[in-house]
Amino acid sequence: MRLLIFNLVTDINHPILGFTTKWISALAERVEHIDVITMQAGRVEVPDSVNVYSLGKEKGYSEPRRLVEFYRHLFHILREGKIDGCFSHMNHLFTNLAAPILKPLGIPIVTWYAHPKVTPSLKLAHHFSDRMVASIATAYPYKKDKLVVIGQGIDTEVFCPEAERVNNEIPIILCVGRISPVKDHPTLLKAVALLSQCWHNPFQVVILGAVPNREGELYLQSLQAMTEELGIQDIVDFKPGVPMTELPNWYQKSILHINLTPTGFGDKVAWEAMSCGKVCLVANEGFKETLGKYGEELLFNYGDAQDLLKKIFNILTQSSNEREKIGDYLRGQVIYMHSLNNLSCNITTLLQQISV
Repeated sequence: MRLLIFNLVTDINHPILGFTTKWISALAERVEHIDVITMQAGRVEVPDSVNVYSLGKEKGYSEPRRLVEFYRHLFHILREGKIDGCFSHMNHLFTNLAAPILKPLGIPIVTWYAHPKVTPSLKLAHHFSDRMVASIATAYPYKKDKLVVIGQGIDTEVFCPEAERVNNEIPIILCVGRISPVKDHPTLLKAVALLSQCWHNPFQVVILGAVPNREGELYLQSLQAMTEELGIQDIVDFKPGVPMTELPNWYQKSILHINLTPTGFGDKVAWEAMSCGKVCLVANEGFKETLGKYGEELLFNYGDAQDLLKKIFNILTQSSNEREKIGDYLRGQVIYMHSLNNLSCNITTLLQQISV
């Protein structure tokens, strides 16, 4: 099978989308050849059977020039040999640009979308695509007639428990994810302020994430001001985003990970933390299946600082053995439902089925 992939960013060092390089490499193990058209490229580490073509956003190319580059690369790839299927990851725009060319050639298109926003572009991509895929059903907001749930694709060999578990002198509560209002950090800060009043042992909160734009910078400033107002500036530490390769260490040294995004998203950082064997509190009901028997204990009401406080306090008062038991169970759930191996198998199998 020769596969065409549309990707936003192909850069293993990218703090948000670095994981896509792992996806490409995993898919390369299952197919003969892959051509990737990406909006921008950085540090590219892929097998020899993969060619990566960038539209040049990293070089500052304008949108009109990137459009020309898209079709130049697409036609070059199609001249090189028969393409058996197209996987468009988080890129419904590319699906729409390519579909009028790929569909007449009988090339099936599978488009990944995991976001609550429904746009005219998404609706068009849904029409053009043979299948729409997402990590969990609640992450896809449009019609479900073409939806196939394929898991999140966590590299469970990279995101794994530390070889020898060590308890930090001061427990770290971790929150990973880009600095954006949708992540609902104020609820965490309010819960931390409440926790500081009833938990009389030292603890630290680390908010780790990249600031994607000017809106994010203003949002970060408001969060920092909020820590001052709540008197928790000595407890909460804001850290910049790090490459994917550095994330496992952060998860491993934390006692607890908190994900605050609402239902409708498929936030991979929660699964990464679970894959590292860590307890993870979530506000997203789409995680219920992964949480399994610990759903009631680990799912809190979105935007409810009091409920989050109650769940945090419950985890902190448990023994380390109890937390490890929960973490081991969650890791098993991720391996079963959301591993990279499963994802690559699901994508290739799906493309083979619809190309018949």
